[in-house]
Amino acid sequence: MTPPQTPASRPSKIRAALARAERALFTRPAPKSAKSQMKFLRTRANGSNEALAERLGVSRSTVHRYLTGASTKPHRRLQEALTYETEEQWQPQVRAQARQRAATSGGLVITCRATFGFTADGTSDDGRVRDIITAVSPSHAARILDAKEHGATDEELQPLLAEAVTESYFRAGGTIHAGLRADFQDVEHLDISF
Repeated sequence: MTPPQTPASRPSKIRAALARAERALFTRPAPKSAKSQMKFLRTRANGSNEALAERLGVSRSTVHRYLTGASTKPHRRLQEALTYETEEQWQPQVRAQARQRAATSGGLVITCRATFGFTADGTSDDGRVRDIITAVSPSHAARILDAKEHGATDEELQPLLAEAVTESYFRAGGTIHAGLRADFQDVEHLDISF
């Protein structure tokens, strides 16, 4: 199980794009009501109200009120935590199979609008905004997904994405621009799909 996350440590652009990609694979919708989300999360916490309360950052009595239906409308922070935690833990086998497929045969598709600057053989090119759609190889996908699973931050994931985009889009798998390195910055839009 991943370590608990507070709302402040929730995913930013890259981690959020990877999470959206996984959610798109769900074969059934995740629970929506606070009560059903609490029930699901309690089963994932091995039936422990205390562990669930700690993960959500609320008291055990709050968890109990939602489980019994005494409370039905969570405040904004609790609703965000319930939704986030439910989606993070929903259909783990579906997500694991998709990650395995991406890392071994399918790769990822990255769609982004970001600033790309280039360095090649000691020269540099000022960055400019580009819209890019590119298929990333399974080897790059494996590194990105493995880093995400081990809790990498966006700052740690960004060079991996930059390398993957450089290889698949700018080098196109050839050696004509072997020394080229693209700097992936100021991401305006990012979508990742399996």
